[in-house]
Amino acid sequence: MLTNSQLQKDVLAELGWEPSLDAGHIGVSAHDGVITLNGHVENYWQKLAAETAAARVKGVKAVAEEIEVKLPFDFKRGDEEIAAAAVERLAWDSSVPRDAIKVRVENGEVTLTGTVPWHYQKESAEHDVHRLHGVVSVYNQIKITPTIDSKNVGDDITRALHRSWYYDPNTIKVSAKGGAITLTGDVTTFNARDLAGATAWSAPGATSVENDIQVVS
Repeated sequence: MLTNSQLQKDVLAELGWEPSLDAGHIGVSAHDGVITLNGHVENYWQKLAAETAAARVKGVKAVAEEIEVKLPFDFKRGDEEIAAAAVERLAWDSSVPRDAIKVRVENGEVTLTGTVPWHYQKESAEHDVHRLHGVVSVYNQIKITPTIDSKNVGDDITRALHRSWYYDPNTIKVSAKGGAITLTGDVTTFNARDLAGATAWSAPGATSVENDIQVVS
């Protein structure tokens, strides 16, 4: 098992290796597999990239992200300008139902509301605004209202997980109450945990996913 010091060094190295990220102002601490990131970056996309890079390091069980977005002066945009750019970007995204999403911007903080039938559409709408200049955070409050019966969604997810070489059928338990899904069990990597969550979200009828899977070394 990696020591806290070694895991901290590995995460710092991975942050430095990520080409989309300027990690010069990011601090890292490690405790029993839990990584805390702090400091600041120049845009919201780098904030997300730092969290993703840290999560893929071997031995990381969880990531607490406390990075602040500090925009360079020439990157700052007015809220009205950001909102207009977000609306235009969403309109160009063919995976997002037309006119389904509403955008609110306050001090660079973008809030998305509305309803869509699939989780991938909710994610796509959020990704559309991640890279916009001037955005410092994104709050995705879009609701999922599936148009199909969710009665067998738990069984569907279990079968999908069993098709993957990532999982032993005995390591993950799926419980469902309507479209609300809860995942429990153990995996050996953070990526495997995320993949299980993504698999659950792909199920027809899923409206929420509580991923309580533990990462164990």
